[in-house]
Amino acid sequence: MKLAPILAFFALAASTAAAQPGVGRVAPAITPETPVVNITAEGRSDRVPDVAMFNAGVVAQGRSAGEAMSANTARMNAVLAAIRGAGVERRDIQTSTLSLQPQYHYPQPVPAARPNSGAAGDGAAQPQAPRIIGYEARNTVSVRLRNVAEMGKLIDALVAAGANQVDGPYFSVEQSDAAADEARADALRKARARAELYAREAGFRTVRLLTISEGGGYYPMTRDVSAITVTAQGFGGAMAPPPPPMVQPGQVAVGVTLSVQFALER
Repeated sequence: MKLAPILAFFALAASTAAAQPGVGRVAPAITPETPVVNITAEGRSDRVPDVAMFNAGVVAQGRSAGEAMSANTARMNAVLAAIRGAGVERRDIQTSTLSLQPQYHYPQPVPAARPNSGAAGDGAAQPQAPRIIGYEARNTVSVRLRNVAEMGKLIDALVAAGANQVDGPYFSVEQSDAAADEARADALRKARARAELYAREAGFRTVRLLTISEGGGYYPMTRDVSAITVTAQGFGGAMAPPPPPMVQPGQVAVGVTLSVQFALER
């Protein structure tokens, strides 16, 4: 057997490994006696929202189903035209609710005549069947507005166009990846600081990172409760247009939760 090629191969592998940082370094073994601490830390990054989402729609009534739907469609078309006229793209407009429901009248129960008696109304009250007196049609769209500063003006325009149901807004961040990375770094710093605190109090010199596990993060969409909510009133749903609402976007938080394991070392 020729040993020269084999020895040359192992020599080359050894020199390559020595040239790479960290290669060849053996971390201290983890034994059942090794003190280990598990830390769960939450990191967050606060951002000014750049997207506002809200719902806008029309509630209309009619004596017949066709009358209710026709009234709703006419007003909803005007609302959609106002949304698109404000520069909102079609991809940011989505129907969220479309319904047609009968409206019932429930008569009061009528007392029945007592058996074997000529007197009327002496018996137990008999329930009366409800009857349909009209129909209510609802059509609502979800709108994503990428210019938060125009929120108040847009709501005012929609109400003027015929919207009588407006709900929201809900704020979020369009590009959240960078904020999520900041939250991850924040969580890891908190986890290490807490592990080092435990190490010092337990009489150890330092900590060594073993594992990182990312759990479910959170990305709440804040709702501005000061924004206007308009609902239909009366059979026709007619209302005087309110003044433009003052919308305050505030901040939203992007959060990440990490489960980190450290070994305590002397």
